[in-house]
Amino acid sequence: MSISIRPVEPSDKARWLQLWKGYLTFYKTEFSADKTEVTWNRLLDPDFNLYGLVAESEGGIVGMTTFNFQNSTWSENGQCLLEDLFVDETIRGKGTGRALIDAVIKEAKTRGCSRVYWNTDETNQTARKLYDTYVLESGKRQYRVPII
Repeated sequence: MSISIRPVEPSDKARWLQLWKGYLTFYKTEFSADKTEVTWNRLLDPDFNLYGLVAESEGGIVGMTTFNFQNSTWSENGQCLLEDLFVDETIRGKGTGRALIDAVIKEAKTRGCSRVYWNTDETNQTARKLYDTYVLESGKRQYRVPII
């Protein structure tokens, strides 16, 4: 299976929305249509620090990722948060997730970032099999204080 990775484009919206909804469903959460629209518009805004890539195979989009760059007291050139990653369930295990992660790592290297990092649920065994091929889980726990 041949996979190509490219930046998200306005014409990708319908398929991106399908994948985005699959991603939200997997994490048992919902976003309002307005919040989703804000995310989509930010992905297309060259002046906003949120980037999106899609994976294409055989003429169709089969995966997507979002990421952003962060300043850091631990790194002169900052770091990169791979925020969202989702691959169509029907083609998982064929290299799409790896291709998307590798593309984000390449972008981070281009910017001189010290690291790329991401989070996943402890119970997400399928994804963790892939993630563990990059580096073992950091042992850190994430704490979230909801503001709104």
